[in-house]
Amino acid sequence: MRPWPGSPYPLGATYDGAGTNFALFSEVAEFVELCLFDDGKETRIKLPEVDGFVHHGYISNIGLGQLYGYRVYGPYDPAQGFRCNPNKLLLDPYAKAIAGSNIDWHESLFGYPFGSPDARDDQDSAEHMPLGVVVNPYFDWGNDRHPKTPYNESVIYEAHVRGLTLQHPFVPEEIRGTYAGLAHPVVIEHLTKLGVTAVELMPVHQFITDHGLHERGMRNYWGYNTIGFFAPHSAYSATGRGNQVQEFKAMVRDLHEANIEVILDVVYNHTAEGNHLGPTLSMRGTDNEAYYRLVEDDRRYYMDYTGTGNSLNVRNPHTLQLIMDSLRYWITDMHVDGFRFDLAATLAREFYDVDRLSAFFDIIQQDPVISQVKLIAEPWDVGPGGYQVGNFPPLWTEWNGKFRDTVRDFWRGEPATLGEFASRITGSSDLYQDDGRRPFASINFVTAHDGFTLHDLVSYNQKHNDANGEDNRDGADDNRSWNCGTEGVTDDSEILQLRRRQQRNMLATTLLSQGTPMLLHGDEIGRTQNGNNNAYCQDNDLSWVDWERAEEFADLKAFTAALTKLRRDHPVFRRRRFFAGRPIRKGDELRDIAWFTPGGQEMTEQDWESGFGRCIVVFLNGEGIADLDQRGEQLTDNSFLLCFNAHHEDIDVTLPNGDYAENWTVVVDTATGVVGGGPTIPAKSTIPVTARSLVVLERAEEAGGHCEVRSSARAGTTVIWKVPVR
Repeated sequence: MRPWPGSPYPLGATYDGAGTNFALFSEVAEFVELCLFDDGKETRIKLPEVDGFVHHGYISNIGLGQLYGYRVYGPYDPAQGFRCNPNKLLLDPYAKAIAGSNIDWHESLFGYPFGSPDARDDQDSAEHMPLGVVVNPYFDWGNDRHPKTPYNESVIYEAHVRGLTLQHPFVPEEIRGTYAGLAHPVVIEHLTKLGVTAVELMPVHQFITDHGLHERGMRNYWGYNTIGFFAPHSAYSATGRGNQVQEFKAMVRDLHEANIEVILDVVYNHTAEGNHLGPTLSMRGTDNEAYYRLVEDDRRYYMDYTGTGNSLNVRNPHTLQLIMDSLRYWITDMHVDGFRFDLAATLAREFYDVDRLSAFFDIIQQDPVISQVKLIAEPWDVGPGGYQVGNFPPLWTEWNGKFRDTVRDFWRGEPATLGEFASRITGSSDLYQDDGRRPFASINFVTAHDGFTLHDLVSYNQKHNDANGEDNRDGADDNRSWNCGTEGVTDDSEILQLRRRQQRNMLATTLLSQGTPMLLHGDEIGRTQNGNNNAYCQDNDLSWVDWERAEEFADLKAFTAALTKLRRDHPVFRRRRFFAGRPIRKGDELRDIAWFTPGGQEMTEQDWESGFGRCIVVFLNGEGIADLDQRGEQLTDNSFLLCFNAHHEDIDVTLPNGDYAENWTVVVDTATGVVGGGPTIPAKSTIPVTARSLVVLERAEEAGGHCEVRSSARAGTTVIWKVPVR
């Protein structure tokens, strides 16, 4: 067990087939002990070398599955920012796997005795700590490759590894809720039929349940409480003890084989160690002032831009290195295809303000590996000036919260939304065009894990979070939702039909808008959380996808799949460039986009400023895409007309004159839920658009005779379109 000098890089525990190299950064440590655990017995070995503040050593015959941790000897002076205490066993910040996802919150895990936060506690915490695991770095990837689906061709599906499959009847029980379950053929088939090109997985970095939830008998379900930035969460593995790495890789390989990308929701803004009263589990005891942003006036306390107690100190080069090493590891070793950065504005805070030119973004831009994958920002945090939608650098895309809010407002009938709605469905050029980005920089979503599901968005006016044990104080109060006339569950057929129509409206708007669409798992089969809009602690059937609803909502699933196919088949819905609003060629008055009133007249300034407008018609010119295909040929498509009616009454819409098309075919009607196979209608005809519905028409060949179209407008009524053909 006598250590050899080993190497300071790579950091962490690296197995080479004959032994393992251990390396840990700590600028404040006097020395570091490696602690090896076998059958509950601890063996301590002082790491023999230090290079550039990295303590390291190589131990032969230490192999796969070895459990380990560290003890750091150094100063303990919280007022100065130092919190070293060798009595506290520490997780390796670079651990590739961690055994045990739950801790029991024993007093020894804290650096102070309960009730005396300024004193030092010297109880040994090893018995109550999770441990790092030496993992097998070798894996047979076969012919695996990154799908590299362009943003404008992507359909993202936000999913929870555990919640998506835990109740799936056709996934074997022993792998439900795991990486292996997510990669099961029946799940992949569902994603493929739905038209999904990428799964965006909620946090899979090793996380723990915080003390407050533990005391209430709950668990952290969402996972935004990271303690290991390199380790796949062990509770999502069907095998464990280091094998979670192999299982995760197999999941990625199987999804890639189906041409589905894997994007990880990552939480580099804070850790599970919390504020000054939190536990000492890893970075706090390793090098507190290097890893965390401390309050300058009193370094006992932590800067908190996340609402979780601490913020990582991205200004420190070693902390920045940890983040970059983690990102590269997940790309090169685990083959993931991109990242969604939780509370990304926190990473841009150089000093106090959010700085889009911070070191973090500079180094990402220059990195030859990380800069080539999908980078998605949640462009806000809870600090001052933290709402940064539209302000991230050109390499980045963003969750567009303004798209979500505007689309919700439009379909629930809020006034004065026409202008902004038009901007959002055409790619939000006001947010992304000035800095050289494209429409696909806007990640368009109406629902996500944080908030109502799609079913609940049209079923509840208020949040119902009593199950969280916080007296319904948690979660957002401004949900921009509408219950369609009754709060929650109802058997009123008219309300139920309206709710179905509103769900189709939201899905169609998301999937047919310019930008990159994102769906929330289970929305396509009517998933409900019974009005809970903050189910972060509900690791139960309130949050899990109930696959029994798939039969009841089969029509909604089919409608969603038909929309993704329509988007995939027609590049006019997924342009790479913003609309110019001008003629596409000399001598031709037809522009790449045009807006009309229900009366068939082009919108005027007065029409746009109308505070009561609820209906708008937009023409998308398939010959005005101004893009080349993969072979360098001019990209063209058919033209479409989209008629949005958010009014509470039916509205007659007159189709534009024959300059735009001689005839139109109805290809989407959210009132009926039918995609394709609609009637052909001549230009200048007047058609009824059902209250709160969207009709999409495609330019068609000339029709003859008369056509009669029957469509269900609302419960118990039928609208009949009778249009003469010239």
